[in-house]
Amino acid sequence: MQEVEQRLTLNEVEWHCRQRGENPQLVLLHGFGGDLHTWDALLPLLPDSLSTLRYDMRDFGLSRARHPQHPFSHADDLLSLLDAFEIERCCLLGSSMGGATVLHAALNHPDRVSGLVLISPGMVAWEWSEAWRQLWRPMSEAARSGDLDRARQLWWQHPLFESTRNSTAAQSFYAAVQRFAGRQWVQDPQQYSLPDIERLHTLQAPTLLLSGALDLPDFQLIADVLEAAVPNLQRRNFADAGHMLHLEQPQACAEAVGDFLHTLR
Repeated sequence: MQEVEQRLTLNEVEWHCRQRGENPQLVLLHGFGGDLHTWDALLPLLPDSLSTLRYDMRDFGLSRARHPQHPFSHADDLLSLLDAFEIERCCLLGSSMGGATVLHAALNHPDRVSGLVLISPGMVAWEWSEAWRQLWRPMSEAARSGDLDRARQLWWQHPLFESTRNSTAAQSFYAAVQRFAGRQWVQDPQQYSLPDIERLHTLQAPTLLLSGALDLPDFQLIADVLEAAVPNLQRRNFADAGHMLHLEQPQACAEAVGDFLHTLR
């Protein structure tokens, strides 16, 4: 199926989306600093009959909020886009920040989610370790000083992406980093509700968790917590992968996702 670019204005945001087929069965959300192009390697490897929707999240890629200082929720944005595209129920796939978003949406709106695929996900209101905070601080300080080029370079060099830099996906990920405007390092007015960790046992959707043994400790701990708490979850841990399995090993990722989607039929 051919993919079609879509532009729409919704909730004071100009959205950039790409849709393949009618009535999307799978909606894909990228990680922090990325955009919809981070799925370029994965999508051609998924079944051609699978209808999909991917989009640049608010103030990433080409999606722009008219009032970037206004409070918002990525999960609320997702639900609004599902409504706009008349998607009553679908499987959600998210990586890192996108994983945290689809998990939060599934907890808040279980009737809209037929399944979840989480690739090295974050978690809403997660208590990040001091080690992670120290790794985050240099980008924020550089951006706040006005040196966004320096912030982007530090993000590219971040230990989180060591295995990605050493993979065949290095160039495409570098390009995504260079496209990132970086406003979220300066101001990020997201609104959060209850910590998701307290609600994981209520998650109803069948869930596939894809994690990498080379990922940083915070994300490995999140994966362990999810595996222990979510009732209907299957986990696949890849010994030679890090934080971005869909970029580092797109074929293995596509096979895992395809097998999981087959079980949802």
